[in-house]
Amino acid sequence: MSTSDARAPEPDEAPTEAALDPVALWSAFKRAHEIVRTRVIADAAEAAGLSEPDLTILAALNKGGGSLRQSELAASLGWDRTRLSHQLTRMSKRQLVTRERADGVIVTLTDTGRQAVTAVHPGLDAAVRRHFTDKLSAQEIETLDSVLRRL
Repeated sequence: MSTSDARAPEPDEAPTEAALDPVALWSAFKRAHEIVRTRVIADAAEAAGLSEPDLTILAALNKGGGSLRQSELAASLGWDRTRLSHQLTRMSKRQLVTRERADGVIVTLTDTGRQAVTAVHPGLDAAVRRHFTDKLSAQEIETLDSVLRRL
């Protein structure tokens, strides 16, 4: 679906089925998430040779200043520790991150990891805009941001 396919709903439009039925709303949310996620990853991460989990971890570490405790990283991603540990092992083998024991486990971006996240960022930004935010009005973005932060 191109950006021209999307339109912002008019404020006076009648509520949709999803707005009246919580299960329908949840289903619409799940569907939209999967569609946007798939398109963004196809455009950005795969072009950079990164998996979605790679990109997710690299972006979180970059946002966190380059290093985080492994437990903090897991909590910020909503991942269980086992899943994160296995992914970090794969990423360590590719020299994207390092892990050091120091009052817990500290995960740090390597130069290679920092270069990867820096290189993918412009494409990621463009893909998120193309497949997500450009399809929303400024008011919808503000509302969605508020709702998602509350959850």
